[in-house]
Amino acid sequence: MNPRPIASRSEGGPEARLMDFIGSHRDDQIRMLAELVKVASDNPPGDCQAHADRAAELYEALGFEVERHKIPQELVEKVGMISATNLIVRHRFGPGPTIALNAHGDVVAPGEGWTVDPYGAEIKDGWMYGRGVATSKSDFVTYAYALLALMSLGEKLSGAVEIHLTYDEEVGGDIGPLYLLQQGLTKPDYAICAGLSYGVVTAHNGCLHLDVEVRGKSAHAARPETGVDALEAATHILNRVYSLRAGFAEQKSSVTGITIPSLVVGLISGGVNTNVVPDKIVMRIDRRMIPEENGAEVTRELIAFIEGAAREMPGVECHVRELMLANPLKPLKGQERLAGALQRHASALIGEEVLAHGVPLYTDARHYCNAGIPTVLYGAGPRTMLEANAHRADEKLKLDDLILATNVIALSLNEMLSGGA
Repeated sequence: MNPRPIASRSEGGPEARLMDFIGSHRDDQIRMLAELVKVASDNPPGDCQAHADRAAELYEALGFEVERHKIPQELVEKVGMISATNLIVRHRFGPGPTIALNAHGDVVAPGEGWTVDPYGAEIKDGWMYGRGVATSKSDFVTYAYALLALMSLGEKLSGAVEIHLTYDEEVGGDIGPLYLLQQGLTKPDYAICAGLSYGVVTAHNGCLHLDVEVRGKSAHAARPETGVDALEAATHILNRVYSLRAGFAEQKSSVTGITIPSLVVGLISGGVNTNVVPDKIVMRIDRRMIPEENGAEVTRELIAFIEGAAREMPGVECHVRELMLANPLKPLKGQERLAGALQRHASALIGEEVLAHGVPLYTDARHYCNAGIPTVLYGAGPRTMLEANAHRADEKLKLDDLILATNVIALSLNEMLSGGA
């Protein structure tokens, strides 16, 4: 990686010194990332205490004071986990805005098909392999060394940096970022959440999960007229729902990288036996929302639509239950300053324009956004999640991208906290 000079990066100036510091600690960053990958934190099952302990030790070895916020066990179990402790690192340079940097340490289980040890942190051809190496244990390192570089300058800056290390992204973020915000443990003015190095994410989809239970009346298959067929009613509801979905094609998002809303019925179960009229069918629905949509409105409208379709079938009861609602990440006023700084420095270092865009998935970043905090996603990673093998076998990270992201974060924080345009 050969950084392209930018106008304000004079020899011996703050930006050059930031990059010199980061470059001189390249091997330290790689060793730290390897240590984080070697500690399993699969979620489920969500037993993440050991990883939080190791992350805290590594941060303290760098000279940081680490706050440990253990989540009450009843809340941990409510989200289907075994253990979780959030970590916060704070450094105030002076009066001014607080910028939070959030990365998650929980990961999906390795699964089948690996050609290397998923917890081995093996390095081949400049890439490190391991579960969570790209999403997002790498940004535990990116954010730590970006802050260390900023502290090494000794410059008078206006504001503070906080690093939030959380452990429930894979189950929704309620006991991670949301908990920190609701408990008043943090109140940042801006937030950067884990992302990839070649684009700045400024918006993402939301997601609604519904449980739909359709009840009829069982009967012998020889006398179906004496029962109420729950499967027939569920089929009617499905046809109506799919008809609704067809209309989503007209509802196009204005955000680059995001297209239209989507709806998938991902799970159906029910019935008693081949010779029995089914009396209960259960369906699970996944409804993705574009940033222009409102989660609460979508929920109300979809539930009412399903219940209305059920009423068209005599003798049928239908109960719809919200399982999860993740609101979209929306652009907020002030986000453009944060995104602009990241884009400028990433573009200069890479030598090509780094764009702001949206993504069709959902992340913990929405919790900061929902609290009115301008939020973007940026961190260590390749151009796409597919290239990183995220959530697949042989997850990997190009080590040059770890250093690239650290430089971009440090330079952007310096700009934001020194009053840069």
